[in-house]
Amino acid sequence: MLKFLSVRVEDHIAVATLNHAPANAMSSQVMHDVTELIDQVEKDDNIRVVVIHGEGRFFSAGADIKEFTSVTEAKQATELAQLGQVTFERVEKCSKPVIAAIHGAALGGGLEFAMSCHMRFATESAKLGLPELTLGLIPGFAGTQRLPRYVGKAKACEMMLTSTPITGAEALKWGLVNGLFSEESLLDDTLKVAKQIAGKSPATTRAVLELLQTTKSSHYYEGVQRESQIFGEVFTSEDGREGVAAFLEKRKPSFSGR
Repeated sequence: MLKFLSVRVEDHIAVATLNHAPANAMSSQVMHDVTELIDQVEKDDNIRVVVIHGEGRFFSAGADIKEFTSVTEAKQATELAQLGQVTFERVEKCSKPVIAAIHGAALGGGLEFAMSCHMRFATESAKLGLPELTLGLIPGFAGTQRLPRYVGKAKACEMMLTSTPITGAEALKWGLVNGLFSEESLLDDTLKVAKQIAGKSPATTRAVLELLQTTKSSHYYEGVQRESQIFGEVFTSEDGREGVAAFLEKRKPSFSGR
C-alpha cells in the first residue's frame, strides 16, 4: 500500500503525486512507495506512461535529513545509499516511460529521483541541484554518475562542488530538462506530452527504453557502487555529522576536515 504516493489513471497515463509534507523528502518509505508504484505500473496493461509530480511547494527538496539522525554506522549509510540507487535504477529500467514534472525545487535526492526518470519538464524558476556538500556529505543515490550524463563532467563538478542549484531555464540550456512550462500549466502540459507518447505502440516505446539502457557502461555501475561506499564513509565522518547537525539546528556548519 502506497503511503506517500497517490495515483490516478486517465487516458492510459498514471499520474503519481508525491505528498510527503512539508518538502516531499525522499525518505526510505518514499523509496519503497516508488518501487511499489513501478511494480504496479509494469503489471497494468492499461498504463502506458507515468507522470510524477509533487504536491505543495516542491517536486522534492531532497533526502529526509531527519531520518539521517538514526544512522550511526558507515554500513547503515552505505545501505541507505544503495536503497536509493536500487530504487532509482528500477525507475530508469521501467519498461514504460516515466516523466517528472518539476516545480519549486528538485534538490539532492529529489533531483536524483528526477534524473532517473526518462524525461523531465520544469518551470522556469524551479531550482535543480545536488547541494549535499553543504551538509558535509556527497550525493548517494547515483547523483555523481547520472548528473554528468546530462550536463557534462565540468558542469556537474561545478554544481556539486559549489552546491549552487541552477534554474529550470538553465537546466534546459544544459540538457538536464526536456522543456519548460509555466507554473500554472506544468502538469497539464506535461500530460499533453505523455498523451502523445501513450498514443504510440507500447511495444515500440518499450523497445526504445530497453535500447537506451544499453548506453550505460560497466563504468557507470562501478561508479555507483563506489559512490555508496564513499557515502557511508563520509556520512560517519566528523564533518558529516557536523553538517547534518548544523542543518537541523539551522546554523552554518564548521568543517574540520575530519
